[in-house]
Formats: sequence, structure tokens, C-alpha cells
Amino acid sequence: MNKTPPYPATAAPAPRKTRGAGRRRGDHQREAYVFLTPWILGAIGLTVGPMVVSLYLSFTEYDLFTEPRWVGFDNFVHMFTEDDRYLQSVKVTLLYVLVAVPLKMIVSLLIAMALNTRAGSNGFYRAAFYAPSLLGASVAAALVWRAMFTEGGTVNELLDGIGWETPSWIDDPSYTIWSVILLAVWQFGAPMVIFLAGLKQIPRELYEAAEVDGANPVRKFWHITLPMLSPVIFFNLVLEAIHAFQVFTPAFVIGGGRGGPADSALVYTLYLYQAGFEDFEMGYASAMAWVLLVVIGIVTAVIFRSARLWVFYGDKA
Repeated sequence: MNKTPPYPATAAPAPRKTRGAGRRRGDHQREAYVFLTPWILGAIGLTVGPMVVSLYLSFTEYDLFTEPRWVGFDNFVHMFTEDDRYLQSVKVTLLYVLVAVPLKMIVSLLIAMALNTRAGSNGFYRAAFYAPSLLGASVAAALVWRAMFTEGGTVNELLDGIGWETPSWIDDPSYTIWSVILLAVWQFGAPMVIFLAGLKQIPRELYEAAEVDGANPVRKFWHITLPMLSPVIFFNLVLEAIHAFQVFTPAFVIGGGRGGPADSALVYTLYLYQAGFEDFEMGYASAMAWVLLVVIGIVTAVIFRSARLWVFYGDKA
């Protein structure tokens, strides 16, 4: 019986080489670094390099005209033990941060909740409420604000009209910093937009279920809105705290460039500017800048650390 010999197995066709398939991964990485070179050079030349120089200068006595003289930790010792204006700037800045940040967060959240209703859904209202954030950090807005709160200004006239007589906010040390705080609160547009976006992500079914259970608006806000909005609150809190520590323009303009009467509006960055560019104590100013950087880092770390206690993420059980 003849048996037909089996056909030899046909080898699979070799895959066709596409154009550029033989190029090594290292080639693509080199191309990526070529495109990133401008950013890397900018980061080194404009950020990392100046930071290293500033760190060195913080341990020196330097007036911009002579060679820096190494003094070790003398700048840091002086600012905490001998410089009363520095301690005043720390006190004023802490007051500003502790008052302006919560007030700004509360006002922006309330406005966002009002705009989240059907009556406030018009785009005109959103643009109108966001406009102060575009203008608030400008020198022109600060000048107008100063004119409003000075003696005979709009604010004083309105308060006098309702029987609340107040001195010139700009000239009275008890009021000056509060005018700066109110200007910061007026710039609620940016956190308001973020809050509004967060509110629109909360499912309506949660509110409907709460209404079926007889929950009133306060309970719905406390048990639904705040927990579901906590990641957005956390995000806004970090940004606003960092920005508050760096406030400069409003305090500079409203305080007349010197921090107001009796240094009542002498915020940290304003005193840093005076030390570096008016008194030409650039080493001392560099030391102040690094202290501010460390403080902002610590505050940010504390906020992140505390987030696990009050921030709720919907994807977690």
C-alpha cells in the first residue's frame, strides 16, 4: 500500500519590516530629550540655578555691590531674635492667611452654589463673578481699592450712612490689614469656578434620595455636598494657602509701599522686598525667602497629611 509522504510543514512567513521598526528605543529617548532641551535649559537657568545661588547668599552678607561675605547662620539668628519688623511681618502674614483664606473659600463656595441653581445658570453671571479674579491682583485695582477705603471714600460714606462711623481704613493701623483681606476675598472668582465644576459632578440622585428621607437643606449640604465636594475643597485650600503666603501687590499699594501705618500691613513678601531692593541686604532677603519656602512646604505637607481625615473620594469604600 502506497503511502503518500507527508508534506513538509510550511514555515510561517517572516513579518514584514515596517519603516523605522528597527530603530532602537534609545533613539526615541534621544529625540525626546532634544525636544525637552529648551525646557531643561530654562529650568536650570531660570529656576534651579537662581535657587542654588539664593541658598548660598542666604549664608552671606551681600549688598549687590561688593563680594558676598560668608556669615553662616547669622542672618537666620538675626531675623528671629533681633529684627522686630521681621516678627511683625510674620504676625501680619499669619493673620492675613488665617482670615483671608477661610473667608475667600466660604464666599466662593456660596457664590458657586448660587450659580449652580437654575436661576444662576446664565453664563453672564458666571463671567461677572469671575471678573474680579482677573482684576484683583493688578496695581490699578489696588489703587481703586485704596481710594475706596480712604477717608471720605465710598466705603466710609456707606458705613457712615448706616450709622457706623469708621476712621480712614488706610490710615488707621487697626483697619489697614482688613482692607487688604477684603480685597483678597473679593478675588473669589478662580476658586468659585472650581467649586462650580465640582458641584456639577455631584449626582442629583443623592439629593433626591435625601429628600425622600425628609432631609432639610442644611442636612443635605452637610451630609452630601461637603463630603462629595471635599476633594475640590482640598485642592482650593492648597492653592489659596500658597497664594496667601505670597501676597505682595495689594499690601504694597494699599500700605503706601511701606506696609501701612505702624507696619500694620507689612506682609512677609513686602518686607523681603524692602530688605533686598531698598536696603540692599540681599543676603538677608535670601534667608527670608528660604524661610518662607520652608514654611509653605510645611503648611502644604500638613494639609496633605490631614486630608486623609476629611477628604472623601467616591471610588473608596
